Amino acid sequence: MDIAIRHVAPDEYAALGEITAQAYLGDGLLDFGESDVYLGELRDVAKRAAEADVLVAVADGRVLGGVTFVPAGGPMADIARTGEAEIRMLAVAPEVRGRGVGEALVRACAERARTVDGCVRVVLSTQRAMRAAHRIYERLGFTRTPERDWNPLPDRFDITLITYELTL
Repeated sequence: MDIAIRHVAPDEYAALGEITAQAYLGDGLLDFGESDVYLGELRDVAKRAAEADVLVAVADGRVLGGVTFVPAGGPMADIARTGEAEIRMLAVAPEVRGRGVGEALVRACAERARTVDGCVRVVLSTQRAMRAAHRIYERLGFTRTPERDWNPLPDRFDITLITYELTL
């Protein structure tokens, strides 16, 4: 499969939003399923595209997955510090998993980070259950940074996200 990675086009927002939402729902990553507040964030590709770089993987004119790349802080950054880019919301359509789509998206983010002035590392947060993603990160040279693990909703729930970094 020939996969192209590029910026998402506005007419692809809905498709990528649904792929992202369904990936999180299907993998049981949303504590409240269809009623989870985060589901709206996952579907809102237009908002992400206005605040960061949203990349899509496409083949044969079809969106296969996507990722949000935050080059240097901004409203979409969760854990990035000075000199760091951040990867968020990596998702691949279930029917094309295992074909290199996720890895191609992560590689594209790392390559992009290398072009950002002053960027020395790429960071990301992930859930413990996202084991397939962890394998991609580790294969590409990311290392665990347990000292940066965090909870996005500490006052409401115990949802500890684990973190990784790639030194460029």
